[in-house]
Amino acid sequence: MDITELIKKNPIIKNISEGEEVCWINPNATNFKLAIENLSVHEADIDDAEKRLQRFSSFIQTCFPETAETNGLIESPLQEIGAMKERLHCDWGVRIYGKLLLKRDSDLAVAGSVKARGGIYEILKYAESLALQHNKILISDDYSKFADSEMKAFFSEYSIHVGSTGNLGLSIGIISAALGFTVFVHMSADAKQWKKELLRSKGVNVIEYAGDYGKAVEEGRRHAASDPKSYFVDDENSKNLFLGYAVAAKRLKKQLEQKNIKIDSEHPLFLFIPCGVGGAPGGLTFGIKHIYENNVHVFYIEPTEACCMLLGLITGMHDRICVQDVHLSGKTEADGLAVSRPSKFVGKTIYKMVAGECTVKDEKLYRYMKALSDTENIFIEPSSCAIFEGVVQLAKSPIFQDYLAKQGLADKMENSIQIAWATGGRLVPESVRNEYYKKASDL
Repeated sequence: MDITELIKKNPIIKNISEGEEVCWINPNATNFKLAIENLSVHEADIDDAEKRLQRFSSFIQTCFPETAETNGLIESPLQEIGAMKERLHCDWGVRIYGKLLLKRDSDLAVAGSVKARGGIYEILKYAESLALQHNKILISDDYSKFADSEMKAFFSEYSIHVGSTGNLGLSIGIISAALGFTVFVHMSADAKQWKKELLRSKGVNVIEYAGDYGKAVEEGRRHAASDPKSYFVDDENSKNLFLGYAVAAKRLKKQLEQKNIKIDSEHPLFLFIPCGVGGAPGGLTFGIKHIYENNVHVFYIEPTEACCMLLGLITGMHDRICVQDVHLSGKTEADGLAVSRPSKFVGKTIYKMVAGECTVKDEKLYRYMKALSDTENIFIEPSSCAIFEGVVQLAKSPIFQDYLAKQGLADKMENSIQIAWATGGRLVPESVRNEYYKKASDL
């Protein structure tokens, strides 16, 4: 690929290729009604996914008693973080207007990350389709039946494969093992050791590769293709994963209403989401845009060395470009974001919806992690901490300030709601947390 040509068309690629932090506004973003024309997923698909998760709530509650409080729904708190907002102001020298809230998917039950949404949904959908196909269940039945030993024996004849850098593997592995499936998680070199150990302790087969995320996905796909009773979870192209994430939107709306927070043209919503291959941020964007339409502005944040979605969106090439094409390594401490090539399906779906992106250097992730821990006593893993770079840059970057002015939002920021979407952290062992904290303190 000729990088000179790419730079000629999009000069920002020069900065990206040199590992610089950048801010970018999406010139293709448009009115919501136009953005959803001719897509392969629709609002009805989100509703269908919501109903399916409701059907499975009795099973989830049976297998994972920690979900009793939410009646078997896997949901996370939405919390205002005023002290962190103040710390960002003091340490990063920016004035953040409006309310700053943390969506704590880092604390989701079962898998401790946003992947508990998409990953668990996809496996439940597959389990349901098998059970219906073989007359093991009726849609009108109580789905706690899925926890029966007879059902587990049936599912043990089938296997699940997934390629992952970590958190998706955890969510797929944990739920698949709970249902009785034989599970294989193909993990890239970036995957953290503790995640592999946790999976093995749940009876999951972990296959390790020296290559990156793309290699792990490719191998998972190849293994599954050779067995008719195998199912491959395709993180790069899965509509089911995407819809599992999208379900979060209506629940978020309910949480905002419970806090008496309104979102409208005078009270704009800004959403900051870390991005790897794109499934989780894409699904969340799709769902939330269906609720708040033009009153929500979504920003993705990626590591400087692995900003694959940014490259896909800037060039419009989606999965036909990878970070190595512009001389980046794809290596980052943010294991959940260590992806070199973006999802074509996600990129094309959110191409006209996402407002913009920024990139962040690894060392800042640890500083944000320590700041959140010190001010709010909340731990989220380094990958998640990319969100705070979005918050800071919205207040600081001339490019983002220009966006606010052009959108007629500059004088509405006092009434704005900013939500930083924390994507993982609950399952990180104490010893690893301490290592991270020490690293942050040494910076």
